[in-house]
Amino acid sequence: MKGILAQKIGMTRMICPETGNVVPVTVCEVPENKVLQIKTIENDGYAAIVLGALERKKGKNVGKKYKMIQEVRLDEGEEMKKNDVVTIENIKDVKTFKITSTSKGAGFAGVIKRHNFSRGPETHGSHHHREPGSIGTCAKPARVIKGKKMPGQHGNFQTTLRSVELVDVDIKKNLIAIKGPVPGAKKSYVFLREK
Repeated sequence: MKGILAQKIGMTRMICPETGNVVPVTVCEVPENKVLQIKTIENDGYAAIVLGALERKKGKNVGKKYKMIQEVRLDEGEEMKKNDVVTIENIKDVKTFKITSTSKGAGFAGVIKRHNFSRGPETHGSHHHREPGSIGTCAKPARVIKGKKMPGQHGNFQTTLRSVELVDVDIKKNLIAIKGPVPGAKKSYVFLREK
């Protein structure tokens, strides 16, 4: 099992000791991940665990006990028990990750911002400035084709990056440095699993 929950702190840069090149990195904090549930082949049809991280403060409106909850598949022959703790030590030897997080939301956006459409002319009586233009078709389909690029919600959806390199691990501070940008705002939740 090579998967863990983390929280994005922000971006910085590091100097690669081998080449001397400056590498942009995203720093993530890895809190203790607690095993909340064990799923077995006999009961559930597959072997997995449910991880939880960042315990919430007790209150009357708190539904879930943990801020981050994620299911992770187990490798063959690997066994874990309920209430076991997964730490940064479990991922320090992994070189590449598959990262899943929620991208920043930009609200309801038009086609220029959302799909990089070109704008229309501003002068000579043009009434076509930022509109998408005609969306109609001929008499044969007589409908708008599914998937047409239109205005709508921009961002705030689950995004996955593959083959992302792990640059550095600081076990004392529970920090990891990942090469390049990671989707999401600062303090957003990130799920890392072995590629």
